[in-house]
Amino acid sequence: MAATSLAPAHSATVPEAPLAAAYARLGELLPGVRITEVPDGRLPTGDGWAGSAELAAGGAVLRSFLAWDEEQIRRDYGGTARPDVVASFGLHRYAWPATLLITMPWFLLRRVPHLPPGGVAFHRATGRLAVAAPAFSCLADDPAAALPTARPVADEEALRQAVRAAVAEHLAPVLEGFRPHMRRGPRALWGAAADEITEGLWYTGKLMGEEQRAIEAAETLLPGAAAPYPCGAGFRELTAPDGTRLPTRDRASCCLFYTLRPRETCVTCPRTSDAERIERLTASG
Repeated sequence: MAATSLAPAHSATVPEAPLAAAYARLGELLPGVRITEVPDGRLPTGDGWAGSAELAAGGAVLRSFLAWDEEQIRRDYGGTARPDVVASFGLHRYAWPATLLITMPWFLLRRVPHLPPGGVAFHRATGRLAVAAPAFSCLADDPAAALPTARPVADEEALRQAVRAAVAEHLAPVLEGFRPHMRRGPRALWGAAADEITEGLWYTGKLMGEEQRAIEAAETLLPGAAAPYPCGAGFRELTAPDGTRLPTRDRASCCLFYTLRPRETCVTCPRTSDAERIERLTASG
C-alpha cells in the first residue's frame, strides 16, 4: 500500500475546543469509550470514578480498581488469577484508553494534549473518561496555535517528541502505583507502555480503514528505543499462502492472558508462531 501523508487538513478558523473532534471520533470508533473535557478541571470523584492521581497513589482507589478486574476474571473465566495477572489486566484497561487520549488527537489533528498525572478520571463500569481540559502542542501553522493553551513547536519531529513526553509524563506515576502489585521492573512496565501506544493506534487505524497510515504513524512515533520506552513499534510482515502481506509485531510485554487460557495467546504474543499468526489472520477473510 502506498504511503499516505500523516498531516491533517486544518480549517483556517481557530477552534474553540481544539481536541473535541478527535475525542468525538474516538467515541464513534469505540462506543464503550466516552470522553468528556472538563473546562474547570474539577474531575468527578467517588461513585465508581478512579482518578489517575489516585491510581498513582496506590491506595484504596487502586485496590478497588483492581477488585473490579479480579471479579471480572472470576466471572468470565470461572477461576481466580494471580495478583500480578489481575494488576496486568487493570493496568492495560487504564493505559490503553489513556494513551489514546494523547495519540488520537496527534494522529487525527496534529495536536498533542499534555495530561498531567492528575488530569484524567476513569469510570470502570461505564468506560467514561473525564479529562481536565489540557494545554496542547501543535505545529506553528495550525490555527489552534493562536489559543492561549497552545504550545507551538517547530516541526513534525518536535510534535512526535511531545507525544512521547506527554505519555511518559502521564503514565510514569501510574506505573509506579501499579508496580508493587506486579512482578515487573521499570523496563518491562515501559515496554507495556510502548505496546499500548502502538497497538492503540494500530487498532483504531484499522477501524477507520487506515491501517497502513496508523502503522506508519506508530513507526515514526517509536522508531526504536527512546527513553523511557525500551523498544520501537516493531512492525514486520508475514506472507499468506495467496501472497497477501500481513502486518504483525511482537509485543514487548506480556498481557499474561495465557495464565488463564494456556492455549490461547494473543496474535502478537512472542509465544504465537508465525504459522499460527497467518492461520488466524486469514481465517476470517
